[in-house]
Amino acid sequence: MTTPTPRDDATVIAAAWADATARVAAAARRAGRDPASVRIVAATKTVPVERIRALLAAGCGDLGENRAQELVAKAPELAHAVAGGPPTWHFIGPLQRNKIKALAPLVSCWHTIDRAALVPGIATHAPGATVLVEVNLAREPQKAGCDPDDVAALVAQADRAGLRVVGLMTVPPRGGDPRPWFADLAARAADLGLPECSMGMSEDFEAAVEEGATMVRLGRVLLGVRPPTGPGGSAGNGADVHGFGGSPG
Repeated sequence: MTTPTPRDDATVIAAAWADATARVAAAARRAGRDPASVRIVAATKTVPVERIRALLAAGCGDLGENRAQELVAKAPELAHAVAGGPPTWHFIGPLQRNKIKALAPLVSCWHTIDRAALVPGIATHAPGATVLVEVNLAREPQKAGCDPDDVAALVAQADRAGLRVVGLMTVPPRGGDPRPWFADLAARAADLGLPECSMGMSEDFEAAVEEGATMVRLGRVLLGVRPPTGPGGSAGNGADVHGFGGSPG
């Protein structure tokens, strides 16, 4: 069996990026939307920096990390990965208050503000930060996200603290049709006057775009299937990643 070379891997990643962008654009057009209104955030949990460099070289400019320690470690290595400047970093995983200070200089967009206790720390260490409120629309006990009834209050609190609340984020329940959940989030964002909806991953991003997503968080379709992380390991809120050569995704 021939071992893939870095050049082979980069070619596969570039092709995956081109395919994903084409699928996003087609979904946007089906919904009568401008494809430029949808941003792809690459979910890079556990992905080596060499492979992320290949994705950046293919044209990706937005990276999303679930784990604070990975983002802090990768950001300096990727700051000069392409001539166009450093990537835009999104934090897309469960956020702990004790990680905010380390993340603050690096993160451009925080997708997972799901409780009032996070607001003061972000306001202190990243004044005026761009944030989204994560909503647990189905009230699933195993998932992060604020209760749907608490969204308006959390948005208002973050706004009073000086944060730039631009939208809402969600992960729909597994199984079944995700469209009603995506439509629900889009409607809630519109009711609050928020322009951004972070929703949709590899298995459902086209439906999300058709229902109003402005950011989709893609792992597997860009970077392959992520090897298991061990007992209890999971991709978390934003990832479904990585490593070509794994099981089919």
